[in-house]
Amino acid sequence: MTDRTATVHRKTGETDILITLNLDGSGKYEVSTGIGMLDHLLESLTKHSLFDLQLKATGDIHRDTHHLLEDLGLALGRALDQALGERRGITRFADAAVAMDESLAQVVVDLGGRPYAKIEMPFIRDLVGELPTENIAHLLESFAHEGRFNLHVRASGDNDHHIAEAVFKGLARCLRMAVAIDPRLGGAVPSTKDVL
Repeated sequence: MTDRTATVHRKTGETDILITLNLDGSGKYEVSTGIGMLDHLLESLTKHSLFDLQLKATGDIHRDTHHLLEDLGLALGRALDQALGERRGITRFADAAVAMDESLAQVVVDLGGRPYAKIEMPFIRDLVGELPTENIAHLLESFAHEGRFNLHVRASGDNDHHIAEAVFKGLARCLRMAVAIDPRLGGAVPSTKDVL
């Protein structure tokens, strides 16, 4: 099996993001974004996907977190896309339901090369810690777009922290299953088109 890693550096006038991603890791992470709740969500994503992630991100969060979360999603998506390469032999599809106390997240992914995101997360408050809840969906949409995958999320609950964390854990479980190599494919692209 080829090395499924990628390093992406995205630097703009608003953000500076450096990511190294290993799809065949063990859940190790070093994450620093300057936003505690965002670090927590990315750590959960890494731990439960069994990816290894080194991520250092800075940005103009004194204005708003929008630029940082958007660019972080784009950089993370680009890293995933690069690490997947031609996507030969991957399982491709996955779904997961994750409960966290009163909250439930249902997540479905298709790593078929077509970017699309439908995110339903009914938050109650505007902030979870210092993280505006409206920007969480935008991060996920940016991740799916640049990662070239379908992402569907439906979540419910009464605690915004639990809703967000359940979604990221559900996404982690999906990515863990979808990037897995299925030996029965013999390295073939999992599509009747023979290309993803």
